[in-house]
Amino acid sequence: MQESPQDSAITRDINRTFPAHDYFKDTGGDGQDSLYKICKAYSVYDEEIGYCQGQSFLAAVLLLHMPEEQAFSVLVKIMFDYGLRDLFKQNFEDLHCKFFQLERLMQEYIPDLYNHFLNVGLEAHMYASQWFLTLFTAKFPLYMVFHIIDLLLCEGISVIFNVALALLKTSREDLLATDFEGALKFFRVPVPKRYRSEENAKKLMELACSMKISQKKLKKYEKEYHSMREQQEQQEAPIERYERENRRLQEANMRLEQENDDLAHELVSSKIALRKDLDNAEEKADTLNKELLMTKQKLVDSEDEKRRLEEESAQLKEMCRRELGKSESEIKNNGSIIGEYKQICSQLSERLEKQQTANKGEVEKIRLKVEGCEKCSVLFNKEGRLKAVKKMEGSEEETDEEKEGLKNQLREMELELAQTKLQLVEAECKIQDLEHTLGLALNEVQAAKKTWFNRTLTSIKTVTGAQGKETT
Repeated sequence: MQESPQDSAITRDINRTFPAHDYFKDTGGDGQDSLYKICKAYSVYDEEIGYCQGQSFLAAVLLLHMPEEQAFSVLVKIMFDYGLRDLFKQNFEDLHCKFFQLERLMQEYIPDLYNHFLNVGLEAHMYASQWFLTLFTAKFPLYMVFHIIDLLLCEGISVIFNVALALLKTSREDLLATDFEGALKFFRVPVPKRYRSEENAKKLMELACSMKISQKKLKKYEKEYHSMREQQEQQEAPIERYERENRRLQEANMRLEQENDDLAHELVSSKIALRKDLDNAEEKADTLNKELLMTKQKLVDSEDEKRRLEEESAQLKEMCRRELGKSESEIKNNGSIIGEYKQICSQLSERLEKQQTANKGEVEKIRLKVEGCEKCSVLFNKEGRLKAVKKMEGSEEETDEEKEGLKNQLREMELELAQTKLQLVEAECKIQDLEHTLGLALNEVQAAKKTWFNRTLTSIKTVTGAQGKETT
């Protein structure tokens, strides 16, 4: 609840800290509120240093992994026990020592890039100040920052030198081709952008971990820096020293203002991009809602059509069952009629055959009797026909009567034979009529079955095709 003298600076920086991150993008949201509390609490807790620009990024990274109280405790631990707090003391004297150590390490590990920076007049404080003060949290992707913070907590603040040298080594060829302005611009934009790829960030961290930088070497460079500073102070007059310090502070101030402007530009750009994304999302949501309503209406229509088709299908099935039953009964009736016709035909055929056999037997008997009779044999030939016989004189009346009787008997037999033949012809005509009727009945049954099945299959195919199109 205490007031902080840096409250306005804290409030200004809160809105610029990870403005594109979901947890911190909403003004007055939970993320910004927690971040404000931690930064203000630390400024009250550490009155000597207070709040310094860039602390909000480190506090935000800690907030993404733990509650407010734990994040504040870890921030205090890093500032005091890991030596980050010392970088802000005595006009950033320890920070300048770190810059000297970095340049000496460059001279050893990347001599050509070190000489190039000397030639173009590029000093470490012009590009590496944020690396040390914010622990790479202000510009680089979060998944890379998380690795750096893990290494810092395990190995100490010297890890910053490993990461810095790895960055310079991987960008060596690009930096050698730049001048003073190009190098500064390259450090501001292309370097952080390159490590948005997790694969590149992973390779960078592997390279940083593979570099061995001993504490003994860092202590040696620190002693060299302090010796150099003592010699400068002895040689320089107080006024010159103050002027040089003033120039250095002015340069630092201009650099910080430039970085502040860059952060403000990034904030505005991020907000514009978020606004555009939000507008696009709203338009897309409206379109999707319209499509959803149309799809629901189509679904309702499809369900109605499906119900109608199901009803029609049920009616067709019922009609098919009725027609099938009717056809089966007709087939049974026709079958029974055909069976009866066949039975009648077979009976008539049997009767005809029996009648023919009996007639043949009777004719054979008569022929044999005629042949056995001397008088009759004279009147008939071998085929049973009458011969032309001349009238014999003096024929007796008994012979005429016998002939007359035989003629009558013959006429009766011929008449009976003619009736039998007539019956045979009538029976054959009936058989032909029955066979013709049977053929017509079979054709009608077959045609009825084929027409009914074709109509049924066509209806089912039509219904199935319509359902398939609606489903598509």
